[in-house]
Amino acid sequence: MNLQAILSLMADGEYHSGKDLGELLGVSRTAVWKYLQKLEAYGIPLESVKGKGYRLPGGLELLDAKRVRAGLSGAAAGFLSELDVRQSVDSTNVQAMARAGAGGAQGYVCLAEHQTAGRGRRGRAWVSPFGQSLYCSVVVEFDGGAAALEGLSLAVGVALVRAVKQLGVEGVGLKWPNDVLWEGRKLAGVLLEMTGDPAGVCQVVVGIGLNVRMAEASAVAIDQPWADMNQILPGVSRNELAAALLDQLLPMLATYHLAGFSTYRQEWEVAHVHAGREVKLLTASEDIRGVALGVTDSGALRLQIGDTVQEFNGGEVSLRDL
Repeated sequence: MNLQAILSLMADGEYHSGKDLGELLGVSRTAVWKYLQKLEAYGIPLESVKGKGYRLPGGLELLDAKRVRAGLSGAAAGFLSELDVRQSVDSTNVQAMARAGAGGAQGYVCLAEHQTAGRGRRGRAWVSPFGQSLYCSVVVEFDGGAAALEGLSLAVGVALVRAVKQLGVEGVGLKWPNDVLWEGRKLAGVLLEMTGDPAGVCQVVVGIGLNVRMAEASAVAIDQPWADMNQILPGVSRNELAAALLDQLLPMLATYHLAGFSTYRQEWEVAHVHAGREVKLLTASEDIRGVALGVTDSGALRLQIGDTVQEFNGGEVSLRDL
């Protein structure tokens, strides 16, 4: 028996006794208990009531590659070369980077139920409990090296906003350079990693973490205000959300080399949550205060600092400690 089998049985959110689970799976109650302990180790909320058994409160929707594929348009399906759905990985970006390094991975997509070492920008950990969010990484190849990637993380943000709008959600905004916010709280993040020739043919892994239905016990490790899709659209399907995300993201990645970020700049500006506000830009060497005006065609942040407008290609915007 594997963990997937017991998850499939308990995904309905109903109570199941240890005896019944053991009989259905053909194992001892002791074996069932060991698997239930693994569920808790994955951060899956597990409730037990004497005389009733065990249940996953609210149930659990497992990712289903067939359902995700069924929700893709022809343009998205045409770019997708492999949809790899994993139960648990160290990081979907790590898996995708390994594929990219081996070559021939254009259009490879890795989705996972759980990450043991999920990562955000600047080496931060990305809280990745089992079945409560979307963890997704896509491989795309570019000819032109790092220069061809200008503004890509911002364009990915636009694709994310389009995806949630496709499901009927409004009011989701973008924070430079790679965050998606709802009511000022972080809903999703983007992490880009590259391998290959920085001046020629390179492979880029586009990693996305999107909170879907975070349990409070899991969220205690998040060190900033956060939101999830269930707060915005109660009962949202993770499979529908994954399909909507890939339906917007894959065609964008397939054609990004043609025009770059300039195609998406106006949409990004409309969704920019800090437009006209005083912010602090955290860079590797200094903190810079100014008024956020928007971005350039290459995705650089435009800041009004005193009487001048300056452009910045790196750093992180913060409203904290202004």
